[in-house]
Amino acid sequence: MSKYKKIWIITASVLVVIGIVVFSLAMQINRWDFSALNTYETEINTYDISEEISNINIDTDTADIYFVKSQDNVCKVVCNEYKKIKHTVTVNEGTLTVKSVDTRKWQDYIAVVAKSPKITVFLPKEEYALLTVKESTGDIKVPRNFKFLSADISLSTGDVEFSASAEKTVKIELSTGDIEVENTLCDMLDLTVSTGEIEISDTVCTNLISSGSTGDISLENVNVKEKISIKRSTGEVEFEDSDAGEIFVKTATGDVTGTLLTDKIFIAESSSGYINVPRTAVGGKCEITTSTGDIKIRIGR
Repeated sequence: MSKYKKIWIITASVLVVIGIVVFSLAMQINRWDFSALNTYETEINTYDISEEISNINIDTDTADIYFVKSQDNVCKVVCNEYKKIKHTVTVNEGTLTVKSVDTRKWQDYIAVVAKSPKITVFLPKEEYALLTVKESTGDIKVPRNFKFLSADISLSTGDVEFSASAEKTVKIELSTGDIEVENTLCDMLDLTVSTGEIEISDTVCTNLISSGSTGDISLENVNVKEKISIKRSTGEVEFEDSDAGEIFVKTATGDVTGTLLTDKIFIAESSSGYINVPRTAVGGKCEITTSTGDIKIRIGR
């Protein structure tokens, strides 16, 4: 190794050590609050809505989105947002639309972003028609106070907590993240996640379909009137005191276990796994297929 190369390596190592020390001191001063590193300027803007709304449409890149029942019967949208990535809030023909507007220049992308924007939608009524949310990164929470005609949520990276109800369909689609559905009443429950877990509890619907590549799915106290259809590449499927008229489960790798509430006619297949299902001859069809995994189902609480 040449003399100059040694000097460059030593210099680079010293600079790295200095950087680590400076970073550690800065974080200790800020009590390891990573949001203190944020270099984007933020501001809070409140948009009061005087028009009557029936539909809600949110289209944003990065934000945590919360729906809250208004305590003063006033509809408003509060955005804790970056100054250069603001949101427009409009109402047109009964549809409340919230959309992000990115005014950053190329040099603005050289920055530290340690805190997500936040959008809080305060709604005075409990029932609305269509809820549509489309975003890239962020968490979404819809509480049980609300009922919609249909709800359609799509998200690239983040978690979704949904506890509202819908007269027709609740559709939630994620690329990476977890889905939690609780205390929901709807006709069709359609849940898709590429990588992440799905938890469904205390829910009643007519049909339930779910697909995903990697991640577990659990159903606790879920009552489906007609059919459950679950497909997974890698992940476990667990039933706890749940049931449906017919059940279809197909996985490549993962166990299928749990308790159902009523008798079923079981068709269970596993290429390399243990199978233990009740030998009942009445009830709806329960077809479970897995390549690598055990199948263990029992009837009763």
